[in-house]
Amino acid sequence: DPRGVYTCELENGKRSPPLQLHYRMCQNCIEVDAPTISGIVVADVVATVFLAVAVYCVIGQDKGRMSRASDRQNLIANEQLYQ
Repeated sequence: DPRGVYTCELENGKRSPPLQLHYRMCQNCIEVDAPTISGIVVADVVATVFLAVAVYCVIGQDKGRMSRASDRQNLIANEQLYQ
């Protein structure tokens, strides 16, 4: 526990004014180093690419099933009506 009152003592015997330190340590903290952070970033990029490819494949399959006839309009035979 690093809490307490600290002073510095110089070589000539003089002391600095006292410094009172209040320090709260985290009980549930996890240290994260650079390899862990880089692993998380790489995993996130891979998951995003995988999801993008999956969406592209699903959308590509739906386009193959649609018929071209759905793009055509049925026109009314009566020429007096505004179309």
